Amino acid sequence: MTDGERARIVSGWVEEHSLPLYRFAYRLCGSAADAEDLVQQAFMTAQQKVGQLRDHDKALSWLLTIVRNTFLKGRRRPGFAQFDTFDGFAEPAIEDSHGAVDREELQAALNEMPEDFRLPVILFYLQEMSYKQIAAHLEVPEGTVMSRLSRGKAYLRRRLITRLGDEAPAPLAADTSV
Repeated sequence: MTDGERARIVSGWVEEHSLPLYRFAYRLCGSAADAEDLVQQAFMTAQQKVGQLRDHDKALSWLLTIVRNTFLKGRRRPGFAQFDTFDGFAEPAIEDSHGAVDREELQAALNEMPEDFRLPVILFYLQEMSYKQIAAHLEVPEGTVMSRLSRGKAYLRRRLITRLGDEAPAPLAADTSV
C-alpha cells in the first residue's frame, strides 16, 4: 500500500470518525486539549498501521482501541502533551430521568471512577456500543461487561447524588450494591 493510499483511507476516517473519537477521548481524560491530542495521535498511528487492519468496516472500533491505548500510555508518562481544543465540536446533551446533568459534574465523577468501570460506561452510553462489541473491544466476557456497567452506573449515581446534596433524588435500594 502506498503512502498516498494510506493517507486517502485515513482522511476518510478523519471525516467520518473524528467526532465520536473526540467524545470518547474527552470522556477518558476530561480535558479538551488532551482529547484532541489523543485523537490526533490515533489518526497518526492509524496512518502508519492501516495495512494491519483486515476489515475496514471495523475502523471505528480499531481507532477507539488506539485512542484507549494512547490514553493509558500517556497516563504513565509525565508531562502528557496538550494542544488547543477542537473548534466546533459540541458535547451532546446528557440527561437522566431527573433532568440535565451538569457536564462538569459528570466528567468529575467519570474521572474519579475506576478505569475498569469507566471504559464500559463510556463505550456503552457515549459510543453506543453493544455488550458484545464492548466485550470484544476490551477482550473480556460479556458477563464482565454487564457487571462493570452495572457497577459503573451505581458508582456514578452515588457520586452525582453526593455532589448534588439535598437537591438530588434518593437512590434506589438496588443502586447501593457497589
